[in-house]
Amino acid sequence: MSQSSATMPIDVVAHRFRQFAEREAQALLSPLYSRLCRGIATDAEVLALAATAQPGQPVPNLLLGTVHYLLLRGVQHPLAAFYPSLTHTPDQMHDPYPAFRRFCLEESEAICELVATRRVQTNEIGRCACLLPAFELIAQEEQRAPLSLIEVGASAGLNLLWDRYGYRYENGQTCGRADSPVQITCAVSGKNALPLPTILPAVATRVGLDIHPIDLSDPDAVLWLRALIWPEHLERAERLQKAREIAQLEPPPVLAGDALTLLPEVVAQAPAQSVLCIFHSFTLNQFSAEQRERFSALLAQMSSRRTIYRISCEARTRDQVPRLDLIRYTNGAVTNNRLARCAPHGSWIEWLAETS
Repeated sequence: MSQSSATMPIDVVAHRFRQFAEREAQALLSPLYSRLCRGIATDAEVLALAATAQPGQPVPNLLLGTVHYLLLRGVQHPLAAFYPSLTHTPDQMHDPYPAFRRFCLEESEAICELVATRRVQTNEIGRCACLLPAFELIAQEEQRAPLSLIEVGASAGLNLLWDRYGYRYENGQTCGRADSPVQITCAVSGKNALPLPTILPAVATRVGLDIHPIDLSDPDAVLWLRALIWPEHLERAERLQKAREIAQLEPPPVLAGDALTLLPEVVAQAPAQSVLCIFHSFTLNQFSAEQRERFSALLAQMSSRRTIYRISCEARTRDQVPRLDLIRYTNGAVTNNRLARCAPHGSWIEWLAETS
Protein backbone atom coordinates (compact mmCIF):
# COMPACT_ATOMS: atom_id res chain seq x y z
CA MET A 1 0.00 0.00 0.00
CA SER A 2 1.37 3.39 -0.90
CA GLN A 3 1.56 6.05 1.78
CA SER A 4 -1.46 8.26 2.07
CA SER A 5 -1.09 11.91 1.16
CA ALA A 6 -2.81 12.74 4.45
CA THR A 7 0.19 11.96 6.63
CA MET A 8 1.15 13.73 9.84
CA PRO A 9 4.15 16.06 9.87
CA ILE A 10 7.29 14.06 10.62
CA ASP A 11 8.41 16.43 13.38
CA VAL A 12 5.10 15.91 15.21
CA VAL A 13 5.42 12.13 14.91
CA ALA A 14 9.03 12.27 16.14
CA HIS A 15 7.94 14.28 19.19
CA ARG A 16 5.32 11.69 20.07
CA PHE A 17 7.88 8.89 19.96
CA ARG A 18 10.26 10.87 22.18
CA GLN A 19 7.44 11.49 24.66
CA PHE A 20 6.47 7.83 24.62
CA ALA A 21 10.05 6.75 25.32
CA GLU A 22 10.56 9.21 28.15
CA ARG A 23 7.19 9.18 29.89
CA GLU A 24 5.21 6.08 29.02
CA ALA A 25 7.42 3.16 28.09
CA GLN A 26 10.04 3.99 30.70
CA ALA A 27 7.52 4.62 33.46
CA LEU A 28 5.53 1.51 32.58
CA LEU A 29 8.58 -0.74 32.57
CA SER A 30 9.07 -1.50 28.90
CA PRO A 31 12.80 -1.04 28.33
CA LEU A 32 12.43 -2.53 24.86
CA TYR A 33 9.83 -0.01 23.69
CA SER A 34 11.70 2.84 25.34
CA ARG A 35 14.87 1.98 23.40
CA LEU A 36 12.99 1.44 20.16
CA CYS A 37 11.12 4.73 20.41
CA ARG A 38 14.31 6.68 20.98
CA GLY A 39 15.64 5.19 17.75
CA ILE A 40 12.43 5.76 15.80
CA ALA A 41 12.34 9.44 16.84
CA THR A 42 15.51 10.14 14.81
CA ASP A 43 14.77 7.87 11.84
CA ALA A 44 12.99 9.65 9.01
CA GLU A 45 12.20 6.48 7.05
CA VAL A 46 10.52 4.69 9.94
CA LEU A 47 8.75 7.87 11.03
CA ALA A 48 7.29 8.11 7.52
CA LEU A 49 5.70 4.68 7.99
CA ALA A 50 4.20 5.73 11.32
CA ALA A 51 2.92 9.01 9.87
CA THR A 52 0.31 7.18 7.78
CA ALA A 53 -1.78 6.46 10.91
CA GLN A 54 -5.41 7.54 11.06
CA PRO A 55 -6.04 10.91 12.76
CA GLY A 56 -6.48 10.63 16.50
CA GLN A 57 -4.58 7.37 16.89
CA PRO A 58 -1.73 7.11 19.45
CA VAL A 59 0.96 6.63 16.84
CA PRO A 60 3.71 4.96 18.93
CA ASN A 61 1.30 2.33 20.26
CA LEU A 62 0.02 1.74 16.74
CA LEU A 63 3.40 1.22 15.06
CA LEU A 64 4.82 -0.86 17.90
CA GLY A 65 1.64 -2.93 18.03
CA THR A 66 1.79 -3.47 14.27
CA VAL A 67 5.35 -4.80 14.40
CA HIS A 68 4.50 -7.00 17.38
CA TYR A 69 1.44 -8.31 15.53
CA LEU A 70 3.46 -9.30 12.46
CA LEU A 71 6.01 -11.10 14.63
CA LEU A 72 3.28 -12.91 16.59
CA ARG A 73 1.61 -13.84 13.31
CA GLY A 74 4.74 -15.70 12.28
CA VAL A 75 6.97 -13.38 10.27
CA GLN A 76 10.47 -14.81 10.82
CA HIS A 77 13.08 -12.20 11.64
CA PRO A 78 16.07 -11.71 13.99
CA LEU A 79 14.08 -8.93 15.69
CA ALA A 80 12.05 -11.60 17.53
CA ALA A 81 15.11 -12.38 19.67
CA PHE A 82 14.55 -9.12 21.58
CA TYR A 83 10.88 -9.75 22.47
CA PRO A 84 10.08 -11.48 25.81
CA SER A 85 6.71 -12.40 24.33
CA LEU A 86 8.44 -14.44 21.62
CA THR A 87 11.40 -16.00 23.39
CA HIS A 88 12.17 -17.21 26.90
CA THR A 89 15.65 -15.69 26.75
CA PRO A 90 15.35 -12.25 25.12
CA ASP A 91 18.52 -10.49 24.06
CA GLN A 92 19.17 -7.69 26.54
CA MET A 93 22.83 -7.15 25.66
CA HIS A 94 22.56 -5.70 22.16
CA ASP A 95 20.81 -2.67 20.72
CA PRO A 96 17.45 -3.84 19.28
CA TYR A 97 16.98 -0.83 17.01
CA PRO A 98 19.06 -1.94 13.99
CA ALA A 99 17.01 -5.15 13.76
CA PHE A 100 13.79 -3.20 14.29
CA ARG A 101 14.68 -0.77 11.52
CA ARG A 102 15.50 -3.58 9.10
CA PHE A 103 12.22 -5.28 9.91
CA CYS A 104 10.22 -2.09 9.27
CA LEU A 105 11.87 -1.44 5.92
CA GLU A 106 11.61 -5.07 4.81
CA GLU A 107 7.93 -5.25 5.84
CA SER A 108 7.07 -1.67 4.89
CA GLU A 109 4.11 -2.57 2.68
CA ALA A 110 2.40 -4.66 5.35
CA ILE A 111 3.20 -2.08 8.02
CA CYS A 112 1.75 0.80 5.99
CA GLU A 113 -1.42 -1.20 5.36
CA LEU A 114 -1.91 -2.01 9.05
CA VAL A 115 -0.94 1.41 10.41
CA ALA A 116 -3.36 3.11 8.02
CA THR A 117 -6.31 0.83 8.82
CA ARG A 118 -5.96 -0.54 12.36
CA ARG A 119 -6.88 1.20 15.59
CA VAL A 120 -5.39 1.05 19.07
CA GLN A 121 -8.10 -0.82 20.96
CA THR A 122 -6.23 -2.14 23.97
CA ASN A 123 -8.84 -3.89 26.11
CA GLU A 124 -6.90 -3.51 29.37
CA ILE A 125 -8.75 -5.46 32.05
CA GLY A 126 -6.45 -4.11 34.77
CA ARG A 127 -8.25 -0.77 34.58
CA CYS A 128 -11.30 -2.41 36.14
CA ALA A 129 -9.52 -2.18 39.51
CA CYS A 130 -9.63 1.62 39.16
CA LEU A 131 -13.19 1.72 37.80
CA LEU A 132 -14.61 -0.50 40.56
CA PRO A 133 -14.55 2.12 43.37
CA ALA A 134 -16.48 4.51 41.12
CA PHE A 135 -19.13 1.87 40.42
CA GLU A 136 -19.40 1.34 44.18
CA LEU A 137 -19.90 5.07 44.83
CA ILE A 138 -22.78 5.10 42.33
CA ALA A 139 -24.32 2.03 43.98
CA GLN A 140 -24.11 3.72 47.38
CA GLU A 141 -25.67 6.93 46.05
CA GLU A 142 -28.55 5.03 44.43
CA GLN A 143 -29.41 2.64 47.30
CA ARG A 144 -27.73 -0.21 45.43
CA ALA A 145 -30.18 -0.22 42.54
CA PRO A 146 -28.81 -2.27 39.62
CA LEU A 147 -26.62 -0.51 37.07
CA SER A 148 -27.26 -0.28 33.34
CA LEU A 149 -23.74 -0.16 31.93
CA ILE A 150 -22.78 1.50 28.66
CA GLU A 151 -19.10 1.52 27.76
CA VAL A 152 -17.90 3.95 25.09
CA GLY A 153 -14.87 2.62 23.24
CA ALA A 154 -15.49 -0.91 24.47
CA SER A 155 -13.13 -2.78 22.10
CA ALA A 156 -14.01 -6.44 22.82
CA GLY A 157 -16.19 -5.53 25.80
CA LEU A 158 -14.03 -7.22 28.43
CA ASN A 159 -14.25 -4.29 30.87
CA LEU A 160 -18.03 -4.58 30.78
CA LEU A 161 -17.51 -7.85 32.68
CA TRP A 162 -15.76 -6.23 35.68
CA ASP A 163 -18.21 -7.92 38.06
CA ARG A 164 -16.91 -11.36 36.99
CA TYR A 165 -13.34 -10.72 38.14
CA GLY A 166 -11.59 -10.83 41.52
CA TYR A 167 -9.65 -7.88 42.97
CA ARG A 168 -6.68 -7.79 45.30
CA TYR A 169 -5.58 -4.36 46.46
CA GLU A 170 -2.14 -4.13 47.97
CA ASN A 171 -3.48 -2.37 51.08
CA GLY A 172 -4.98 -5.74 52.05
CA GLN A 173 -8.50 -5.22 50.68
CA THR A 174 -10.05 -7.88 48.45
CA CYS A 175 -13.42 -8.04 46.73
CA GLY A 176 -15.18 -9.53 43.78
CA ARG A 177 -15.11 -13.16 42.75
CA ALA A 178 -12.40 -15.06 44.58
CA ASP A 179 -13.00 -18.06 42.31
CA SER A 180 -12.62 -16.13 39.05
CA PRO A 181 -9.70 -17.09 36.79
CA VAL A 182 -9.10 -13.34 36.41
CA GLN A 183 -7.56 -11.88 39.55
CA ILE A 184 -6.52 -8.24 39.26
CA THR A 185 -3.90 -6.76 41.58
CA CYS A 186 -3.68 -3.02 42.20
CA ALA A 187 -1.43 -0.94 44.46
CA VAL A 188 -3.13 1.76 46.55
CA SER A 189 -1.92 5.12 47.84
CA GLY A 190 -3.49 8.32 49.16
CA LYS A 191 -4.62 9.33 52.64
CA ASN A 192 -8.33 8.75 51.97
CA ALA A 193 -9.98 5.35 52.20
CA LEU A 194 -10.65 3.51 48.97
CA PRO A 195 -14.41 2.74 48.73
CA LEU A 196 -14.77 -0.92 47.88
CA PRO A 197 -17.87 -3.08 48.05
CA THR A 198 -18.47 -6.06 50.29
CA ILE A 199 -20.80 -7.32 47.57
CA LEU A 200 -20.26 -6.10 44.02
CA PRO A 201 -22.88 -3.69 42.62
CA ALA A 202 -25.67 -5.44 40.73
CA VAL A 203 -25.75 -5.12 36.93
CA ALA A 204 -29.08 -4.91 35.10
CA THR A 205 -27.80 -4.59 31.53
CA ARG A 206 -24.50 -4.06 29.76
CA VAL A 207 -23.65 -2.89 26.25
CA GLY A 208 -20.54 -1.55 24.59
CA LEU A 209 -20.13 0.94 21.75
CA ASP A 210 -17.13 0.97 19.43
CA ILE A 211 -16.37 2.15 15.91
CA HIS A 212 -14.84 -1.24 15.13
CA PRO A 213 -15.63 -3.83 17.84
CA ILE A 214 -13.19 -6.68 18.37
CA ASP A 215 -14.80 -10.05 17.64
CA LEU A 216 -13.53 -12.49 20.27
CA SER A 217 -14.36 -15.41 17.99
CA ASP A 218 -11.99 -14.09 15.31
CA PRO A 219 -8.43 -15.39 15.97
CA ASP A 220 -6.85 -12.57 13.96
CA ALA A 221 -8.75 -9.89 15.90
CA VAL A 222 -7.71 -11.51 19.17
CA LEU A 223 -4.11 -11.63 17.95
CA TRP A 224 -4.30 -7.86 17.34
CA LEU A 225 -5.49 -7.37 20.93
CA ARG A 226 -2.58 -9.49 22.12
CA ALA A 227 -0.12 -7.52 19.99
CA LEU A 228 -1.17 -4.26 21.63
CA ILE A 229 0.08 -5.58 24.97
CA TRP A 230 3.73 -4.67 25.43
CA PRO A 231 6.22 -7.53 25.00
CA GLU A 232 7.46 -7.56 28.61
CA HIS A 233 3.93 -7.61 30.07
CA LEU A 234 3.34 -11.35 30.07
CA GLU A 235 0.98 -11.20 33.06
CA ARG A 236 -1.29 -8.79 31.17
CA ALA A 237 -1.30 -11.13 28.18
CA GLU A 238 -2.26 -14.08 30.35
CA ARG A 239 -5.04 -12.04 31.97
CA LEU A 240 -6.37 -11.08 28.53
CA GLN A 241 -6.62 -14.74 27.56
CA LYS A 242 -8.46 -15.64 30.78
CA ALA A 243 -10.88 -12.73 30.39
CA ARG A 244 -11.53 -13.80 26.80
CA GLU A 245 -12.45 -17.29 28.04
CA ILE A 246 -14.94 -15.76 30.50
CA ALA A 247 -16.41 -13.54 27.79
CA GLN A 248 -16.85 -16.41 25.35
CA LEU A 249 -19.27 -18.08 27.75
CA GLU A 250 -21.59 -15.07 27.58
CA PRO A 251 -20.23 -12.38 25.25
CA PRO A 252 -21.24 -8.82 26.14
CA PRO A 253 -23.00 -7.05 23.26
CA VAL A 254 -20.79 -4.44 21.59
CA LEU A 255 -22.50 -2.34 18.92
CA ALA A 256 -20.54 -1.04 15.94
CA GLY A 257 -20.79 2.67 15.24
CA ASP A 258 -20.25 6.20 16.45
CA ALA A 259 -21.17 6.56 20.12
CA LEU A 260 -22.57 10.04 19.48
CA THR A 261 -25.08 8.47 17.09
CA LEU A 262 -25.83 5.28 19.02
CA LEU A 263 -26.11 6.65 22.56
CA PRO A 264 -29.64 8.10 22.47
CA GLU A 265 -31.24 4.81 21.42
CA VAL A 266 -29.12 2.71 23.78
CA VAL A 267 -29.92 5.02 26.70
CA ALA A 268 -33.64 4.86 25.86
CA GLN A 269 -33.53 1.06 26.11
CA ALA A 270 -32.04 0.97 29.62
CA PRO A 271 -34.56 -0.35 32.20
CA ALA A 272 -36.37 2.46 34.00
CA GLN A 273 -35.62 1.11 37.47
CA SER A 274 -31.89 0.82 36.82
CA VAL A 275 -29.15 3.42 37.29
CA LEU A 276 -27.70 4.62 34.00
CA CYS A 277 -23.91 4.43 34.08
CA ILE A 278 -21.79 5.42 31.06
CA PHE A 279 -18.06 4.82 31.34
CA HIS A 280 -14.94 5.09 29.22
CA SER A 281 -11.21 4.58 29.72
CA PHE A 282 -8.50 5.89 27.40
CA THR A 283 -11.06 6.59 24.70
CA LEU A 284 -11.32 10.37 24.56
CA ASN A 285 -7.76 10.67 23.25
CA GLN A 286 -9.18 9.35 19.98
CA PHE A 287 -11.98 11.97 19.94
CA SER A 288 -11.49 15.38 18.40
CA ALA A 289 -12.04 18.41 20.64
CA GLU A 290 -15.37 18.99 18.90
CA GLN A 291 -16.44 15.36 19.48
CA ARG A 292 -15.57 15.61 23.18
CA GLU A 293 -17.71 18.72 23.51
CA ARG A 294 -20.60 17.05 21.68
CA PHE A 295 -20.31 13.98 23.89
CA SER A 296 -20.59 16.02 27.08
CA ALA A 297 -23.42 18.12 25.67
CA LEU A 298 -25.31 15.00 24.61
CA LEU A 299 -25.13 13.51 28.09
CA ALA A 300 -26.36 16.75 29.62
CA GLN A 301 -29.23 16.87 27.14
CA MET A 302 -30.27 13.25 27.78
CA SER A 303 -30.25 13.84 31.55
CA SER A 304 -33.48 15.83 31.22
CA ARG A 305 -35.27 12.46 31.29
CA ARG A 306 -33.16 10.59 33.86
CA THR A 307 -29.98 11.02 35.85
CA ILE A 308 -26.83 9.84 34.09
CA TYR A 309 -23.62 8.88 35.83
CA ARG A 310 -20.41 9.03 33.84
CA ILE A 311 -17.14 7.43 34.89
CA SER A 312 -14.15 8.84 33.04
CA CYS A 313 -10.67 7.31 33.29
CA GLU A 314 -8.56 9.41 30.97
CA ALA A 315 -5.31 11.33 30.62
CA ARG A 316 -6.29 14.87 29.65
CA THR A 317 -2.99 15.42 27.84
CA ARG A 318 -0.35 12.98 26.59
CA ASP A 319 2.03 13.80 29.46
CA GLN A 320 -0.56 13.89 32.26
CA VAL A 321 -1.13 11.17 34.84
CA PRO A 322 -4.55 9.64 34.15
CA ARG A 323 -7.37 10.70 36.42
CA LEU A 324 -10.61 9.09 37.45
CA ASP A 325 -13.68 11.33 37.51
CA LEU A 326 -17.29 10.66 38.45
CA ILE A 327 -19.62 13.07 36.68
CA ARG A 328 -23.35 13.31 37.39
CA TYR A 329 -25.83 14.79 34.91
CA THR A 330 -29.28 15.71 36.25
CA ASN A 331 -31.75 17.85 34.29
CA GLY A 332 -28.85 19.33 32.36
CA ALA A 333 -26.87 20.25 35.48
CA VAL A 334 -23.37 18.77 35.72
CA THR A 335 -21.48 17.85 38.89
CA ASN A 336 -17.89 16.65 38.51
CA ASN A 337 -16.14 14.81 41.35
CA ARG A 338 -12.46 14.07 40.88
CA LEU A 339 -11.85 10.71 42.52
CA ALA A 340 -8.31 9.54 41.90
CA ARG A 341 -5.12 9.41 39.92
CA CYS A 342 -4.23 6.05 38.44
CA ALA A 343 -1.81 4.10 36.27
CA PRO A 344 -2.63 3.81 32.55
CA HIS A 345 -2.90 0.03 32.81
CA GLY A 346 -4.56 0.05 36.25
CA SER A 347 -1.57 -1.20 38.26
CA TRP A 348 -2.00 1.50 40.94
CA ILE A 349 -4.54 4.01 42.16
CA GLU A 350 -4.11 7.08 44.36
CA TRP A 351 -7.48 7.85 45.93
CA LEU A 352 -8.09 11.60 46.32
CA ALA A 353 -11.78 11.94 47.15
CA GLU A 354 -13.10 12.01 50.67
CA THR A 355 -15.62 9.21 51.18
CA SER A 356 -17.87 8.42 54.10
